[in-house]
Amino acid sequence: MVKATDIQKLREETGAGVMDCKRALTEADGDFDKAKEFIKAQGLAKADKKSERTVGAGIVTSYIHNDRVGVLLEIRCETDFVCKSDPFRELAKNIAMQIAAMEPQNVEELLQQPFIRDQKTLVADVIKGVIAKVGENIVVERFVRFGV
Repeated sequence: MVKATDIQKLREETGAGVMDCKRALTEADGDFDKAKEFIKAQGLAKADKKSERTVGAGIVTSYIHNDRVGVLLEIRCETDFVCKSDPFRELAKNIAMQIAAMEPQNVEELLQQPFIRDQKTLVADVIKGVIAKVGENIVVERFVRFGV
C-alpha cells in the first residue's frame, strides 16, 4: 500500500504527476529511492520523445561573474508559459553559470560537460530532467562568453 504522503513527497522532489508517482512507488515496492530512479528513467524517455518538437518561444538571459566574465544565453522552449516558469528560468541561470565557469566553445561541447553543481551529471541530462518536469522540448540555441 502506497501512502499519500510518500506520493506527495515524490511529486515535490521530481515534479512528476500524481499517478506517475503512485505507479513508481508501486513498482519500487514503496522504496523511495528506487521510485525516484524509476521516475527519472521515465522522464528521460519522455524527454527523448519531445526532442523533435519545435521550440518557438524562449528567453535571452545574462550572467556576470565578478565584473570579469559575462555570458549571454539564448535558450528556447515550446511556449511562453514554460519560458516564464521557475524550472525553466532556474535552468537558464544554471547553464549561464556553467558557461561562465567552464568556457565551452559551442553548444555541443557544453552539453557534454559535467554539470558544475553535480559532477556526476552531464549538462544534457540536466536539461532532459527539466524537459521531463515541464513537458516541453528545451534547446540551448546559442551563447557568447566575454572575459577580461
